[in-house]
Amino acid sequence: MQADGQKGGGQRAGLGRVALVGCGFVADLYMRSLAAHPEITVVAAHDHDPARLAAFAAHWSLNTEATLDALLARLGPGDVVLNLTNPAAHYTVSHACLVAGHHVWCEKPLTLKLAQAQALHDLAQERGLMLVSAPSSVLGEAAQVLIGAVRRGVAGTPRLIYAEMDDGFIPQAPYRKWQSESAAPWPYADEFEVGCTLEHAGYVLSWLIAMFGSVTRVVAAASEVIPDKPGAAGAPDVSVAMLFFENGPMARLSCSIAASHDHRLRVFGDKGVLQVPEVWDNAAAVRFHRRFVLRRRLIELPIGRRIRPQGPSHPKVGRWGAASMNFALGPAEMLQALAEGRACRLSNAMALHLTEVTLAIQGACGVSEIKSRCAPMEVAPWA
Repeated sequence: MQADGQKGGGQRAGLGRVALVGCGFVADLYMRSLAAHPEITVVAAHDHDPARLAAFAAHWSLNTEATLDALLARLGPGDVVLNLTNPAAHYTVSHACLVAGHHVWCEKPLTLKLAQAQALHDLAQERGLMLVSAPSSVLGEAAQVLIGAVRRGVAGTPRLIYAEMDDGFIPQAPYRKWQSESAAPWPYADEFEVGCTLEHAGYVLSWLIAMFGSVTRVVAAASEVIPDKPGAAGAPDVSVAMLFFENGPMARLSCSIAASHDHRLRVFGDKGVLQVPEVWDNAAAVRFHRRFVLRRRLIELPIGRRIRPQGPSHPKVGRWGAASMNFALGPAEMLQALAEGRACRLSNAMALHLTEVTLAIQGACGVSEIKSRCAPMEVAPWA
């Protein structure tokens, strides 16, 4: 990563340019990830809080703009805006960026309402712009190796998927002390108010949608089981969903901030089980556990054979908390697609579909028919 006009001498890096809107906790994770991508230039940053903007820019030696309009005016065709604001502001900021003619990478959730997501999708389509939603982890090594293994039939025909996105009993954690590199506090009020499903289901849903394409039906239940969380406003803190794919197996997804930390993803096939122990780790081992009969019992090998990438994958970044993810993989894919004149592997349709499915899990206690559709993702050549 180069800063435009600072630390990089204003030289345009080889791939393209991005600008940041929102300089809170997650913005530091993006900057640390962008540091692993010297081919990307950071033009400038903006935040509605002048003190936060100043602290962030000083830490990373970035140019700043006092208003969103000034930031957007500084950009040119082919630049990408990273919308890293709090979820309630996602729609307004992304809409302004699209109207100004700029491609948008938006932190999750894309919006808090399906109608807003549909409106942004339609606007982007009309203007020939990319509107992509986090997370980037679907482009990470573990996700791509798993998708490649499924496509090659390593475990045979996939029949069922179990996916866990349980983060531990977060309300008892010292979350008020959590800070980012530039001393931004963890936004616990937003996290609790929005809820763990909208915040975190995408880490698994994006993998499954990339793997199999469209979800056609969701059967879900969600509830608030810890009602006295600080700053909370009744958002579910546990959800369980059964996902039915147009072309794929049934999947069960659980999200909570009450159950013990568990981020496993298991694909059960005819020949055995493909497993990833931690979806928040780009470099997590993907293992195949062969199934066999022992003394008339059907069991799976406890260790499993590791499925490795078939070549260099992508830059890795350091660890933060329980995760080790390169947050810049999504923006880098957008810039690469623009540079190569091809479609982005993280499509506008995927952003809309991911949002619709997530909102269905968050708000439903019953059956939801999913209207949007999305094609599976092309797997990386090294996977």
